Amino acid sequence: MSRVLRLAKILRTAGRYRLDEFVDESKLPLPARLALRLSPWRYGKPPAESRGIRLRLALEELGTVFIKFGQALSTRRDLLPSDIADELARLQDDVPPFPEQQSVAIIEEALGKTVGELFGSFDPAPMACASIAQVHSATLQGGEQVVVKVVRPDIEPIIREDIALMFTLAKLVERYHPDGHRLRPVEVVADYELVILDELDMSREAANASQLRRNFEDKKLLYVPEIYWDYSCSNVLTMERIFGIPVTDIETLRAKGTDLKMLGERGVEIFFTQVFNDSFFHADMHPGNIFVDASDPQDPTYIGVDCAIVGSLSDADQYYLGRNLLAIFRRDYREVAQLHVECGWVPPDTRVQDFESAMRAVCEPIFERPISEISFGQLLIYLFQTASRFDMEVQPSLVLLQKTLLNIEGLGRQLYPELNLWDTAQPFLEDWVERRYSPQAVLQRLQHHAPSWIEQLPQLPEAVLESLQQTQHKPTALAESPPRQKRQSSQPLLGVILLATAALTATPDGLQIIAEAPAASWLLALTGIWLLLPRQR
Repeated sequence: MSRVLRLAKILRTAGRYRLDEFVDESKLPLPARLALRLSPWRYGKPPAESRGIRLRLALEELGTVFIKFGQALSTRRDLLPSDIADELARLQDDVPPFPEQQSVAIIEEALGKTVGELFGSFDPAPMACASIAQVHSATLQGGEQVVVKVVRPDIEPIIREDIALMFTLAKLVERYHPDGHRLRPVEVVADYELVILDELDMSREAANASQLRRNFEDKKLLYVPEIYWDYSCSNVLTMERIFGIPVTDIETLRAKGTDLKMLGERGVEIFFTQVFNDSFFHADMHPGNIFVDASDPQDPTYIGVDCAIVGSLSDADQYYLGRNLLAIFRRDYREVAQLHVECGWVPPDTRVQDFESAMRAVCEPIFERPISEISFGQLLIYLFQTASRFDMEVQPSLVLLQKTLLNIEGLGRQLYPELNLWDTAQPFLEDWVERRYSPQAVLQRLQHHAPSWIEQLPQLPEAVLESLQQTQHKPTALAESPPRQKRQSSQPLLGVILLATAALTATPDGLQIIAEAPAASWLLALTGIWLLLPRQR
């Protein structure tokens, strides 16, 4: 029943703010068109506010999930009219606050002391308010300037109601929409549920920020504020206060003589560094979470806050994503098609040449335009629309990554409209592929896994015997080719043993220089790889 009531509230709010203005009636089924035309709100007095203000107010009234949706939309100025984008941008850090006394009470209950005991000074008036929490300025007893982030009270039940409604809608889409099975909406909502509920846990955000800070501590690209763990818990987060310029304040950045071209390119470099070097990326990089340190205008640094949402890719996803992007940059449509089949993003019986031809037809007209006019986000949309003809399934693990890439591109083009995403990204990807598959990197990965393999060595002889015994109970197969069957059943295990031994004996103290690896180690490694290669049956 709660889902029905929530849906009724959503429809009532949409009607009161006349959001039907954003609906294309011609694309609705007849019953929906009739219901829209008979809506009582259409017979009332037209609202005085602009469409952008009405949309923002409706999203604010509906709560966190809808505010987050508006935040994501606000970064896509290439897809939205400026009046709507400007209003939605206010959702990034200008959401109505909750009462000051509630904020103080939450902090004192969570940390077990009064704000006077905890802080040298504390400003009860919030300095910023967002969909999940609001932020107060303070100083510690030692004089360090900090900000204190407090989760909104009673927010979790509302979020869970919205998520339950989203699951219902996703199941309907999966059941009745022609592409429902391909879109995998239930899995997408399940992933989103984990993400948004994690945002409510300030301890998780603090841990994410600490990790991101370590990843970039030796780089000039990104600064992440320090976390004060003694003043943080599940619903309160205290961190270093930063004094940067909001990334959307282009006038101030220009007045300081900031190199906007470098800033735009560094945004792209930050994204690819997080995804491919660290496999740990800030997945909520809307402008409200990004500032700029322009103390050296010719060498500006980004400052990132609000690390509640982070993403990570498996080795396989990282590999296929990097190869796909690089193939697109090189216009190697054959490789794009082969990679989609190889990684299972399209069915295995897909004709590679047909998929290649479809990709070429989509991409070539786009690439004929000046590079500064090509939207990578728009290209992704076209590619997914084309791939849907080949029954391509949505990859839930990549949804956050796609959203982050769209945010980064939107931000980069806002800073520097002539930003050449391709020239910035392609050298990075080429270098990453070269480093990932260099002999040093391969041997390093072997050494990383070697202790686990060695730990399992005592069980391998028994596993080999069991495998051989199972093979012997298949007389038909053995009759066809006994020697080959026995060899194939044991060769993968032997290959793993040889690789593990090679990795451990490459150098006494781990990987040094490839030339230093003993010849015996190379012989063991090559033999192990040969045994692991598939054989023709």
